[in-house]
Amino acid sequence: MPQFLEQRYDHRVRKVMAIFWLGVYVFVNLTAVLWLGALAINTIAGVDMIYGMMFLGLFSLAYSLYGGLKAVALTDIIQVVLLVLGGLFLSYTALNLISDGNGVIQGFVDLTNKLPEKFDMILSQDNPHYMDLPGISVLIGGMWIMNLSYWGFNQYIIQRTLAAKSVHEAQKGIAFAAFLKLLMPLIVVLPGIAAVLIVPGLDKADQAYPSLMTLMPVGLKGVIFAALVAAIVSSLASMTNSVSTIFTMDLYKDKRPNESQQHYVKVGRVVSLVALIIAMVVAKPLLGNFDQAFQYIQEFTGFFTPGICALFVLGMFWKKTTANGGLLAALGSFLLSLAFRFWWPELPFIDRVGLVFLLCVALAVVVSLVEKKGVSENAVNLNEVQFATTKGFDVAAIAVIALTAAFYITWW
Repeated sequence: MPQFLEQRYDHRVRKVMAIFWLGVYVFVNLTAVLWLGALAINTIAGVDMIYGMMFLGLFSLAYSLYGGLKAVALTDIIQVVLLVLGGLFLSYTALNLISDGNGVIQGFVDLTNKLPEKFDMILSQDNPHYMDLPGISVLIGGMWIMNLSYWGFNQYIIQRTLAAKSVHEAQKGIAFAAFLKLLMPLIVVLPGIAAVLIVPGLDKADQAYPSLMTLMPVGLKGVIFAALVAAIVSSLASMTNSVSTIFTMDLYKDKRPNESQQHYVKVGRVVSLVALIIAMVVAKPLLGNFDQAFQYIQEFTGFFTPGICALFVLGMFWKKTTANGGLLAALGSFLLSLAFRFWWPELPFIDRVGLVFLLCVALAVVVSLVEKKGVSENAVNLNEVQFATTKGFDVAAIAVIALTAAFYITWW
């Protein structure tokens, strides 16, 4: 992703965004995943949070450093299957408990009758959680920017897509990921809502899922716990892989361009280790006061996502965008988000993301027009880009859109 920014803009934009990405991966993504993973281990097995984070960090290093992205991808196949099946069984168990053994359908009916407000997908302003999910903005506002940035302009996701054997194979992977994402309400959200009735009075919402797991039969609990840990370790491994790639290829290699590949691999491994150590040290100070780690992830990732989206969208689809315009959009994303965070704290972060995105686009456009350089010599020639999709992908896309719409129409 940073390489594209240098090809389209210049090395300044590449370096600025590489530094931003490293900050997000280390202080937001890695930190949050380590903290959540250690919390799950602590809740289920009683292991101290510090030891839990150390275990997860060492486990992820053990195979990501020596197996690389290929090892992560291959183990993901097993982990995803276990995690999905485990999540489905956990939902089944939770609903069966709520219905007192009368089946999952009755359990779901009872749950929706007892906690109808928990199923609202569009919140009104009088809802206590409006700041996290501000009404109609989730459909027409900043939520689009958050999703476009994560799924479209994120090294962590894109490196997997670029590792596909062909464009068609990559499309299959994306479509499959979309269907897996649609399972989240069933295997993650539903158990979380059920936990309100089954294990009330938890200190933090993040304890809900692991607390439910303690109610499962011992053998099955072990399998699902293993799948959960495996998924956490997989995420850590992929993120450390991204951190080492960005640091080594986008920052270090510019200073030491003539080293061997083995040298860069060693540097990447050291960077991965250092990144995990930093994430462990800052996890509690950064996340200890948050009720939900997901709030922390979204809030602070949102400082950079508007600029990232503006850079890539304008860089790909507007040939007159200049390097200076792109650089100001990148820097403006962080500075404007910070300003709104302190001087307009009552603005929901999703709305802030949407507003900052529009301001970043406007800033880049104005600067580019003022410079009057015309079409950039580095502009992307869209005629050379293959946008064609297979019929199978088109059908899958329509199905995903229809299912997503059904969720919102049902629980508006």
